[in-house]
Amino acid sequence: MRGQIILSHGADTGPDATKVSLLAEHAETLGWRAIRPDYRREDALGLAAAVPGRLEKLCATIDACAEPPVLAGSSLGAFVSALASCRRKVAGLFLLATPTAIPGYAQPLDLATDAPSLFIHGWRDAICPLEALLGFAGNRRLPLLILDDDHRLGASLPTLAAQLQLFLDTRA
Repeated sequence: MRGQIILSHGADTGPDATKVSLLAEHAETLGWRAIRPDYRREDALGLAAAVPGRLEKLCATIDACAEPPVLAGSSLGAFVSALASCRRKVAGLFLLATPTAIPGYAQPLDLATDAPSLFIHGWRDAICPLEALLGFAGNRRLPLLILDDDHRLGASLPTLAAQLQLFLDTRA
């Protein structure tokens, strides 16, 4: 096993969501152990109310890993993965369609400065506006790949898999 990757799904989906499933399966073919927490119970509380429970569950999952894992997430899963990196040591952050804030949740997006990170976002993301993430990533000089896609990044699945492979190859 090369390492562990924890993949966090977005709101209104589950651990078997398309992107999370594809990326988990791809990571496993590369020799990584993929873990997909189920946040549907937390999500039933509403978007802002889900964040603390998701964060607690993700930190507990990180604590159960033998080595610092890579965290990957989509939308709310990306937001919580970034916040978790401020509380636990992680090997990297692979973040998709990342919001910079959650309406009703006081803390904005933040991440550990020592965690290698890659943001991937769609030009046509109407749910998480690109401009906010451009500002966040630009101020911190973080890598950001912008694709001709929407929030779901459904037209970019092969690109996501290829980028994940490149990202994981530098973490093993």
